Amino acid sequence: MARPLLPADLWDAIAPLLPPPRPRPKGGRRPIENQAAPTGILFVLRSGLPWEILPAKMGCGGGMSCWRRLRDWREAGVWVRLHQVLLERLHAAGEIDWSRASPGQRACPGEKGALRRARVSRARSTTLSPMRAVHRSASA
Repeated sequence: MARPLLPADLWDAIAPLLPPPRPRPKGGRRPIENQAAPTGILFVLRSGLPWEILPAKMGCGGGMSCWRRLRDWREAGVWVRLHQVLLERLHAAGEIDWSRASPGQRACPGEKGALRRARVSRARSTTLSPMRAVHRSASA
């Protein structure tokens, strides 16, 4: 059997960081469970597959549902807080060698008079942009 994409101890770290579900006064389809969304997100990000062809057999909803959850959690700061929690856990376990760490560019301004770096144009991320509409047949 394949190793799960989201181990139970990682889910235990993620769950308390998630925002409460939004109220649904008009009803509609039930959203996917919070525990299923990270599995779909991890699968797409690790495999490189487009969101729209996320396999339904995985039980983590459709690609658009996972993409929306990724977007919502990013806007709510879940990923930044999770990163901090994981760094704290690794530090407590003695698994981080801080002597090899380097502060980010914002923490260390350049020397006065140093040449300015050229501006780099970056392509838009395909993982954080909405999907194109996908038409599925009624038999699928």
